[in-house]
Amino acid sequence: MKKTLKIVYMGTPEFAVEPLKVLLENGYSAVTVVTAPDKHAGRGRELKQSEVKQFALEQGLPVLQPEKLRDENFIATLKSLNADIFLVVAFRMLPEIVWSMPPKGTVNLHASLLPDYRGAAPINHAIINGETATGVTTFIINHEIDTGAILLQRKVEIGNDDTAGELHDKLKITGASLLLETVEKIESGEIKPSPQTPISDIRPAPKLFRENCEIDWNHPVERVRNLIRGLSPYPGAWCELKNDTKTLQIKIMKAHAESEKTNNAPSGTICSDGKKYLKIACSDRFLGVEELQPQGKKTMPVKAFLAGFRNITSYHLGK
Repeated sequence: MKKTLKIVYMGTPEFAVEPLKVLLENGYSAVTVVTAPDKHAGRGRELKQSEVKQFALEQGLPVLQPEKLRDENFIATLKSLNADIFLVVAFRMLPEIVWSMPPKGTVNLHASLLPDYRGAAPINHAIINGETATGVTTFIINHEIDTGAILLQRKVEIGNDDTAGELHDKLKITGASLLLETVEKIESGEIKPSPQTPISDIRPAPKLFRENCEIDWNHPVERVRNLIRGLSPYPGAWCELKNDTKTLQIKIMKAHAESEKTNNAPSGTICSDGKKYLKIACSDRFLGVEELQPQGKKTMPVKAFLAGFRNITSYHLGK
């Protein structure tokens, strides 16, 4: 049954495709989809469309791609649509002139159990911090990032070996279902927003930069392993292999904690037979590397890396 609620949907990456797909499958439509402008990408610098744009065009939905969200023409176009509600999933920070426009408000789907993990990288930081559960939240956007009144929440377990990529896929499915439920309850008037409860020790989820993706081998092995899981497959936890003449940056994409203690081996010490295994000393135990990505190359099993890398134990690791 086709629903009459007039929706403007805003999103850009893969995470935002599934919620839009589920809405369409359940009788809703979008009068317009708003997404990021096409960008040059790859070695050929070809223009690349966002995942949301690709899906929207396949479904025959109109698409807007404003460079600036305060652009007068964009604002005028939004107003002319007379939408009942804006739905936002993995998009840019909206100015008040946009989020205050629809009568039923602007609803955001966020990949954490707010108020914890407000910010740009909630999936990554939940794993980095060793959480065993996280979730998704729908809330009404207001002046401050991720602080609006909560509509619905749903908990999702984090497996001991889950990577950020695997958790992303769990949350996008759960999030799509939650957003659908939220829209249905808003349409029927069955939902009441609840202000976020102030918490003194809220765990943040700031944007990831290169410097906070570097592995510090002075930390315990579980903390290092969580960093690797939380940054895999992107952007990747990195370190540098060094000897007297060469420095090579590598990203460790998959690893496990060894039971073997380091027996006072300095943090960052490399142990390997040069063929099958590569272990690195953390502050308490060894980390067993399973998959890694040398700079400029694809991710590979540790055996393949060692086959093309001689004298690995002559190197040491920084930080």
